[in-house]
Amino acid sequence: MTKIKFERHDRFEKQIKKLIRKYRSLEEDLEIAKKFAIEAFHLEKINNEAVWLIPKFDKKIVQIYKLKKFSCKALKGKGNRSGIRIIYAFYPEKFEVEFLEIYFKERDDSDMDYEFVAKYLESNF
Repeated sequence: MTKIKFERHDRFEKQIKKLIRKYRSLEEDLEIAKKFAIEAFHLEKINNEAVWLIPKFDKKIVQIYKLKKFSCKALKGKGNRSGIRIIYAFYPEKFEVEFLEIYFKERDDSDMDYEFVAKYLESNF
C-alpha cells in the first residue's frame, strides 16, 4: 500500500511550537489526523468532510488543502470542532504532503494567509 510522506515547512514549525505551549497534545493529535483524515482522504478516498480543497490553489502538480476537523485532546469537550486549522500542500504524483500553516481559529475573521500560500506556490513552481 502506498504511504504518504509528510514534511513540514519552516513556517509550520514556528507556528506549532507556539501552539504546543498552550495545547500540549498537539503533536500526538497531528499524528492521529495524518492517519484518520489526510491518509484516509487521499489514499482510501474516504471523505469524512475533514479535508477541504482550496479551489483558488488547485494546480495539477500541487493542491492546497485545509484540514478543518481537527480533534485536540488539550481542548476538552470540543471534539473535532477544536478551531485548529491546518493548511497543507499535497503532491498527488509523489504522494507527499507538506504542512504549511497551523493556526487557531478564534474568531470568524481568522483565516489562512493567502499571500504566504501564493508565494509558496510561486517559489516552488
